[in-house]
Amino acid sequence: MRQPRDDNYERSNAVTTVRIGITTAARDLAARLLRSDGIEERQGLGEALLDELADGAQVDICTLKVSDTRQYHRRVGGRTVFKQYGYYRPQSRYIYIQNRTAVRGQVLAPKSFLETMLHEWTHHYDFQVLKLRSIHTAGFYRRLRDLKEKLGI
Repeated sequence: MRQPRDDNYERSNAVTTVRIGITTAARDLAARLLRSDGIEERQGLGEALLDELADGAQVDICTLKVSDTRQYHRRVGGRTVFKQYGYYRPQSRYIYIQNRTAVRGQVLAPKSFLETMLHEWTHHYDFQVLKLRSIHTAGFYRRLRDLKEKLGI
């Protein structure tokens, strides 16, 4: 029997770029985040970058919360089998990122922090601009890569 077509999946894969104007300020904030480690510094720089991205894409601003806690993870048989770096809540336009690694509790590497934030913002873009149930398709990851390239990271 033939599976019903998932229009959301197909629409997500069809869009491979993010329509956004990237400012010099946005590039500078991304570069500064790549040198950051303190929770207050990441909170401030992250909020500022998210505001720049929202303006550039002409979407609603989303809230950022950076927590000084370990990433949620699941272990099976002594091995970590799942880690959640952060999440996005579309109803409240809220991004939450845990600033410590799951197992060792170390401060998250700057690149991992920034990539997690941009990943969650791409979900925001999908909901706001593309009107998609934002899922991890090949198109989603192409949009994320396009955003990172436009920011110069």
